[in-house]
Amino acid sequence: MVEVSTSVLSVKQGEASSVFLALEKAKTDYFHIDVMDGKFVEKNTYSQMLSYAETIKRISNLPLDVHFMVEDVEQAIHDFSAVYPNQMTFHYEAEKGSEEILTRIHQIKECHAKVGLSVKPETNVEEIYPYLPYLHTVLIMTVEPGKGGQTLLTDMVEKIKQLKKYCSQEGIEIDIEVDGGINLRTAPLVKQAGANILVAGTAILMANDYHTIIQELKEA
Repeated sequence: MVEVSTSVLSVKQGEASSVFLALEKAKTDYFHIDVMDGKFVEKNTYSQMLSYAETIKRISNLPLDVHFMVEDVEQAIHDFSAVYPNQMTFHYEAEKGSEEILTRIHQIKECHAKVGLSVKPETNVEEIYPYLPYLHTVLIMTVEPGKGGQTLLTDMVEKIKQLKKYCSQEGIEIDIEVDGGINLRTAPLVKQAGANILVAGTAILMANDYHTIIQELKEA
């Protein structure tokens, strides 16, 4: 069975604490924290997501799955290390070459967090193959990063299959996380392709029953 990481991007500020507690009760596996700086992507959620992460840390024992969609990854790692994330994921496209990427990987590991590397839809997955031995997770963006509620780009399913096949051939054990347009219709497609962590926001938060939708996503 796959795991579900619930994006809190669209949670209203006045309802945050009650929604977070309800999601924990509904047995989400992670809280997905979408950190945007208004530069790498158009939207800016930086301070709100730091506040949400701090709130979750106070009221819940569930792990934080932090996704940096920012230009200054080094600063973001520093800022969010204070909330002790279970995992910090940054974008391949945000760094300039292998030396910077390896430096960020080391920086995250020094924070005693798992390391994720994310790729945008237009980035060929082969570009991150050299870094796979150093990672815990690859996050495949199945929509353009920066907005919630988008429709999954179906050709990204082939990218997931390609990554899964390569990891199997090379004996690399790694989590494959997918983010964007995940719902009961698309979950089986990405799961069959090899994904084992599903990020979902709109599909869960718009549902009448968090527990039911989360279980249905896990079992789809």
